Parts: sequence; C-alpha cells; structure tokens
Amino acid sequence: MTLSTSDRADAVHRMLHPRSIAVIGASADLGKINGRPLKHLVEKGFEGRILPVNPKYREIAGLTCYPTIESLPEAADLAVVAVPASEVIATIEALAARGIRAAVVFSSGFGEMGAEGRAHEDALAQKARDCGVVLCGPNCLGFVNAFDKVYATFSQYADGETSAGPIGFVTQSGAFGTAIAALVRQRGLGLGYFINTGNEADLAFSELMGKVVEDLRIRVVAGYLEGLGDGDALVKLAERCQALGKPLVLTKVGRMAAGARAAASHTGALAVEDAVFDAVIRQYGVLRARNEEQMLDMLEVLSQPRAAEGNGLGIATQSGGAGVMMADRAEEVGLSVPELGAAARARLAEVMPAFGAAGNPVDVTGQFVARPELLSESVVALMADPNVHVGIVWLQLMTAHVDKLVRIFEEIQSRTTKPVLVCWVAAPAEALARLRGLGIVVYTAGERAVEAAGALVRYHAMRRQLASSASKNPPAAAPRSPQEAWRNGVQGTVPAAAWLSAAGIPMAPVALAANEDEAVALWRAAGGKVALKIESPDITHKTEVGGVLLNRDDEPSVREGFRQLIARASAADPRARLHGVVVQPMAAGHVELVMGVQRDPIFGMVVMVGSGGVLVEVLKDVVFRRAPFDQDEALRMLGELRMGALLDGVRGRPAVDREAIASMLARLSNWAFGMAPVLAELDLNPVLVGTEGPVAVDCVMVFDDQRDRG
Repeated sequence: MTLSTSDRADAVHRMLHPRSIAVIGASADLGKINGRPLKHLVEKGFEGRILPVNPKYREIAGLTCYPTIESLPEAADLAVVAVPASEVIATIEALAARGIRAAVVFSSGFGEMGAEGRAHEDALAQKARDCGVVLCGPNCLGFVNAFDKVYATFSQYADGETSAGPIGFVTQSGAFGTAIAALVRQRGLGLGYFINTGNEADLAFSELMGKVVEDLRIRVVAGYLEGLGDGDALVKLAERCQALGKPLVLTKVGRMAAGARAAASHTGALAVEDAVFDAVIRQYGVLRARNEEQMLDMLEVLSQPRAAEGNGLGIATQSGGAGVMMADRAEEVGLSVPELGAAARARLAEVMPAFGAAGNPVDVTGQFVARPELLSESVVALMADPNVHVGIVWLQLMTAHVDKLVRIFEEIQSRTTKPVLVCWVAAPAEALARLRGLGIVVYTAGERAVEAAGALVRYHAMRRQLASSASKNPPAAAPRSPQEAWRNGVQGTVPAAAWLSAAGIPMAPVALAANEDEAVALWRAAGGKVALKIESPDITHKTEVGGVLLNRDDEPSVREGFRQLIARASAADPRARLHGVVVQPMAAGHVELVMGVQRDPIFGMVVMVGSGGVLVEVLKDVVFRRAPFDQDEALRMLGELRMGALLDGVRGRPAVDREAIASMLARLSNWAFGMAPVLAELDLNPVLVGTEGPVAVDCVMVFDDQRDRG
C-alpha cells in the first residue's frame, strides 16, 4: 500500500505535528534511550496523548502502558520506535496494521554497519513503502518541534531549555547536530525545529526541511549535510525557500574530497562533487557556512528582519585599528566601505570630537561613554548615507556601562531602518543577552561581524537577482537528425559539431578526411590556413599525443601532416580506432575559454566555463552551474572567473563581448538539458573569443543513453 503523494504529505505533517504519540519499546527507566522521549514529553508539557507500549509494564510515569501495538486505543499520529534492530521490520508491519502511518526509528544496526546492515535497511525501507508508513531514520536521534512541545527524541539537547524560536534546523549527523543546536540555545536564538534524519532510509533531508520551512513561525532554516542523494529535491527546496523569503544556510562536510571521476573531458575531471555542490546551491540562493560557528553567525544576522539593499558597509568604532581591520576584511568578502557623502560628513562634523575620525570607518573614541549622544548621533548619521546599506558598531569591554550602552543601541535601532550589527569584544554575558533580547544582532569579534554582514548582503543580492532574472529558457529538445547515428561512447567531431550548430552554439566548420587526397581537397575548399586534428574515439585529449597541427597552408604540408598525425596516433595507442583527420579553417581569437557539460549523478546536467587551453586542469579557473539557466546567470558565471579581467582587455588587447559568451553558455545549457537522457559529457576546448565573438574550435562529445536501461 504505497502512499499517494498527498497521503504521504499528510503523514509527514502528522509526524511533525502529532496529536498523539506511541512510544514502542518504552522503558520505565526514564534515563534510558527508550525512556527519555517519555520523560521529555511529560516534563515539557506535550498536550496530546502519550501511549507507551511495552508488555513488561502496566504503567510508566503515570501513563497507561499497553502490551502490544494492536492493543493501542487509537492509531497514533506518530510512533517512536525504540526496539532492537531485529524487531524493527515486524514493528513497522504492526504499526501499519493499526493504522499508524509515521514512525521515528531510533534503532541502530542498519546501513551504518556495513553490507549486511545495508541489506537490512533496504528491507526495512521496502517494508515501510509496502505498508504505507513514512520513516525518519533509522539510527537517528529523532526530532523536536518546540512550538508544539513534541519531543520525539533522546538527544541531550532536549535536556536543557528548548524555547521555540524562528530557526528550523535539520541535520544528518546526530552528535554534531546536537552540538549545533546547543550553540543556538547558548546564543538565545531559539530553535523551532531540531530534526536528525539518521540513515535516511525513507525521509531525507530535503523532504523534511520542506515541511519545516512552510511553518509560518519559522524565518530562517539551516542544515548540516554529510551526503546528498537527490539534487532535484534540494533545488526544489531552495526554490521554495526563495519563494517564501526564508534564507537557507547549509554546512556540508567533505569540501576537499577527491570526487573526480575518470572522464574523457576536462569538465568531467574538474567537476568534483564539492565544486558542483557549491556552485549549484549558490545558483539557487543558498548560503554555505564553512563550520558550525559561521553557520550560527549567519543564522543570527538572517533571523533579524531587515534587508541589506546594497553592499555598502558603514563602520563605527571605538578603535581606529579595529576599523582598519574590518575594512580590510570587508573588501575580501565583497563588501565596499564607501566614502561618505557631503550630508553625512557635515552631520558627523557637528557631533564628532576634534580628535575623532569623521570618515568611514568612523572613530568615535571613548568619549561616547561620557557623551552617549556621540555614538548614537554618529551611527545614525552614518546609516543615513545612501551608499551605506548595513552598519557595524565595534566596542570592547565597557563592563561598567552595560545599561547605558544597551539604551544607546536600542535608540540606534529605533532611529534607522537599515540593519546595524554590534561587535562587542569581551562583552559581559548580560550585555549579549539583553541586546539579543531586543532583537539586536551582536558578535564578539570584528571579522565575524563583517562576514555576517557579507552573508546578509549576499543573501539579499541573490534574492534580487533571482527575482529580476528572466524566466528560464525552455529546454531544447534532443536533435532529431541524425538520430539513427547515435551510439554510446565518443561521437564523431563532424556530427557533434552539426548538432551543436543546430542548437545555435557557434562552432568552427569541420570536415573529415579519410586520406591525404581528401585532406588536400578540404584545404583547398577552405581557402586559407587550416588545422589538422586526429579523429579517433579512443583519443579524446589530442594534444597529449601530438594530434593537432596548426597553420597548414600548402599541399605538401597538408599531406605530410596527415601522415604525421596517423603515425603519432598509432604510436601512442596501437589499438586506437583511427577514422582519419579533421580539417578545419584556422579560427581567430585572443582569449581562450573552455566550456563543457557533465551529467552529474546528483544534480543532472552541469555546465562549466573557465580558462581554456592545454592548462585548464592545472589552472582550474572554472565555474559550474546546473542546466538550464539564462543569460543573466551566465554573465554571473563569467564574473566569478579569476581570469575575468582578461575579457575586458589587458595589455592593449581589446575587450570581448561578454553578452555573446553568456548567450553561448545559456544556449549550451538549454541544449544540454534537452539532451539529459543521452549526453554524458561534452568538452568545447578551446573556445576562441575575439572581436567577432566566441567560437568553439574543438569538441569532445560522449553519449551514454540512459533510456536503454529502462
């Protein structure tokens, strides 16, 4: 009885918002894993019905305990399963028979235990599908819905204060996730939801987070990932978060993992798992935190409701040195520290002491302790400048002046509509708690405050970009002709170039010569210098075997070149299939790019652009995006390249047309999306860019038709 989409959604909703909870395998020892959920539910005031199940007891914690699942007086909205792994499958069958459609499985001994455990987990997942039961876990800590006082967990986090707040947090790691939850509590930010997904035999990260983000009481969501199996689900989640205006912050481990796959193309070699993940989440407006502390810093600034309408940072400090340090870091994270306009400078001059600094950063000195209006008026004047979009006020110690400073910051908050962050180094704990209680964002280190401001600016910039960007171009259909020529593996250069040209992708003309005479005839037809390239499905990186000859412009050199390429290819790989030599008119361009496509196992068709030529895998100056995307997104890709300045002209060379390159990328992304069932990888290297625009002069295309596999 597999659940329909709507029934599954209802079951997950009931899981997270249950009116009744059955605890299977409940213990009277409330310190044990199978006793702790009862303890938390009772002590923290769950208002629904609690139904312990264990034949050993008639009563636990004042609650009637039932001997079997079948004997339960009602079909609970949620079952907490805390029995040995060997009993879990039978338990799921019994839950389904009683009409219970959602379970949190604490039990370990599944996929985390190796091949035998994975087989057991697969059997559990299949049984749950067959029975129509949704599962969180197994091998998980469960979850907390603090709004509704649901504590389906044995996590240590539930032992302390768990006041509900505007943050939803879903984690694949139990222990590390608990540590992050504890840090949220330590800052007084408030978790509305804490969910550990465990082994994700059924419910995975994106589906559960998708339910959390719909709660009107949640303003920002965060996740900790160790792996990802469904890229489409994550993209849909990110799009939904954008639609709701709720930031999504992710921390994912394995940043430097060597995930490159053996591939015929440069794109495949460079498309390591983390590089693609990082690019795709940014494409859809997701922020990434390096670690748990940076995640918390981001969550704190994103929990406040004010938006940053630009990247101008205003800094007011008690120390000139701190101002310089923060200004340096601001530039590194993409913020500007603008010079103030005449109006702001004049207003500051009225309140600043003679020995202060009325620029940006503003150095108010320690005089503001005696003259509180000095700080408040200076910051208000700073924030009034139209080029300042977010502010940071830096101070240190001031233990004896907490009351006065809290009042000052409260006044500043009331007199500006822009986000103002406080950086209070060595702050008294009381000061931090009181400021956060007023909704004022506060940090204890200057660079952390600047990085948080950068995250706020990036998030709102991404929202504006996604809102203003044209709707995605419709995906192109796979080419109809010559469809009968499709074969898995490396495609011929001539048909590959024809398919791309038909999709509007600028390709240099190519023709295949099977012998010397044909090569000479093609050279004559070209009417000028030509390049000669070996054609073999077994030799994809031609330059590595000396398989490319340039600027041939007479019959002897063309004939010699043909023979030379065949000899070199045969020597490099005697078993290589040699189809002849490609003859191509020499193309012009003073900038070399590489473009490519890789079918990523998680995100599907991924497009790459970067610095081209023979050193592409050495330089690794490449940018990825998930297909399809529009020209605006392609322009942003070009802006992320380290070599981007070359596109604008250097050392007397003219600038190239970024719009034309972006158009080519967008067309390539649409074609690749349409070719998703067939195309495995594509490499266009180099793409020469000159005054006439971009043109691809070499192509490696690999098919791997997934439709053949049912």
